[in-house]
Amino acid sequence: MPALSPELRKALLNLPQKEKDQLLAKLVAQDAVLTEQLSYRLLEGEDALEQRRERLRTQVDDPVRGYHQTPNDLLHIVRQLQARLAYHARITGDVFGEVELTLRLLTNVLRHQPEAVARLHGPTQPLLQHLARRTHDVLKQTAKLHEDYLVELEPATNELLTLLYSSAAAPLARELGVPTVIQ
Repeated sequence: MPALSPELRKALLNLPQKEKDQLLAKLVAQDAVLTEQLSYRLLEGEDALEQRRERLRTQVDDPVRGYHQTPNDLLHIVRQLQARLAYHARITGDVFGEVELTLRLLTNVLRHQPEAVARLHGPTQPLLQHLARRTHDVLKQTAKLHEDYLVELEPATNELLTLLYSSAAAPLARELGVPTVIQ
């Protein structure tokens, strides 16, 4: 984004308040992410973050439990859900929620789709690689959180790691340096 020249900045700041307000409203309306961020911050109530997390929990829990034609179908759904989680964090700044829900998503896939994660071969390899890589990434993301959050996330993290290492993704996880347990 190009910086404003000092002359233009000064001219903008000297505009009448009504004109500045109109320009601001036009500019905000052009950026969908900024519009949603401001809507979340300024219009939604105190319970908005928990309500958004609850909607995402429902989305994370439902689609991975059913039958999927191929492991690639499941991978496609997992990627879509992860995009929603990342967007949630971008809008709300809720990094803890993104980590918590990502752990839940990965755990659900490993728990509810045993046939898709039982063997490492051609059709399942992209899914298993994705699960191992995302586990590695979410552990790095978790390490950046405050230590109180780490204690809260430890059971979910260890459950995910146990399921990951009991699946066919274990060699891929070892290759990435994913630990077998978090303490």
